[in-house]
Amino acid sequence: MRRPWNLIDPPVYSLATYCDGQVNMNICTYVTAISMEPKIYAIAIYKNTKTLENMYNSEQAVLQFLHPEQFKLVKNLGQRTGLNFNKQAYLKKNNLLESWNDYEVLKNTSARILLQKIEFKETGDHILFTFRTEKYKSYHPEVLTSETLRIKKIIRA
Repeated sequence: MRRPWNLIDPPVYSLATYCDGQVNMNICTYVTAISMEPKIYAIAIYKNTKTLENMYNSEQAVLQFLHPEQFKLVKNLGQRTGLNFNKQAYLKKNNLLESWNDYEVLKNTSARILLQKIEFKETGDHILFTFRTEKYKSYHPEVLTSETLRIKKIIRA
């Protein structure tokens, strides 16, 4: 039997963070909307990561809802650290980036949200950030889910 927190089937997101003209992307599943008006998201970012380093030094990020066809990106964006793997170079080499609102983002996502950092708080092995939604765009109704990754054996239950 699965653990209670693995019973739900949340979307898989990539959080694009920016620092010194460089983009880093991380896989996130600890993401939730916590307010409807204004629209506010909470995102837990794992400690000792390039994503966390970037968020401490930046006010904005882009939350990307991954499309099911992007499941192959999970290993490089989520199971490798940006501290010693240049994710931007990998994504550029494979022609997977485009510009959206002056930010480099993944091509072919299901949706994107430009986020403005509000605050953050330490919460165990993650830091919890809250963000206000600045802009958004939906492209496809299909979204990659954690269950799809489990079926494809990319992540552990």
